[in-house]
Amino acid sequence: MTTDRDALSHRAAAAQTTGASDRRGNGPHNVFITGASSGVGAALVRYYAAQAANVGLYARRGDALAALASGLPAGRHATYAGDVRDAAALDWAAREFIARFGPPTIVIANAGVSLGALTEHPEDLPVFRTVIETNVVGMVNTFAPFIAAMRTTGRGALAGIASVAGFRGLAGSGAYSASKAAAITYLESLRLELRDSGVAVVTICPGYIATPMTATNPYPMPFLLDPDKAARLIARAIERRKRFYVLPWQMAIVGFVMRRLPRPIYDALFSRAPRRTRHIE
Repeated sequence: MTTDRDALSHRAAAAQTTGASDRRGNGPHNVFITGASSGVGAALVRYYAAQAANVGLYARRGDALAALASGLPAGRHATYAGDVRDAAALDWAAREFIARFGPPTIVIANAGVSLGALTEHPEDLPVFRTVIETNVVGMVNTFAPFIAAMRTTGRGALAGIASVAGFRGLAGSGAYSASKAAAITYLESLRLELRDSGVAVVTICPGYIATPMTATNPYPMPFLLDPDKAARLIARAIERRKRFYVLPWQMAIVGFVMRRLPRPIYDALFSRAPRRTRHIE
């Protein structure tokens, strides 16, 4: 992706001026969302657009982004086709978004993949790499280009979508569980780093949400949430600047119990549980 640097700088200067009201909390939200083309990401886009926010949509599928954007208010959104593993693409998108709308008040690192893989199969190693790079490095790539601008305003929130799957290891989902556990710990570190900056860091741990990612799960999914309801709960947690939030509340109880089960009991209960099918290219 390329842009005219002089024009970009001019728009950035203008955005800093028009964004002054945002720093006092009077203007609209500027919200940047990855994984925005479907599922929870698309639901979050629709939610914030309905709140008159300026929304940046970032996802791999440009056609899906265009279809979603066609139903959004004109002049209040921008779409960026790219992979969160591509740090340069995200950096460009961040600079263009800031130039257009001003510093973000909310950045949501929502992009993620869940693929079954087993360590005993060498051919599954690329799957582990894809999942961890997308779910962890992709989250870092999402936040990194926005932090300086948000520090300048002294407000806003960085929200990372982790998962209750990061609480304990799940058989057949080693890559996904490891990536979400890493995301939870990374977000905690980032929260400490930004503690005195005015920028909140919110860790979101959903249970099951009815999205294309969960549609192929070969096991029961208790407390399955509709994406639009999940988006409303997530947005409320971000607005309240919650440090750690599990949804729905029933899954918070399940997660609490899971984290405290002694290892022998956990192993006996979950070693034979249904698992995701291996992802085979």
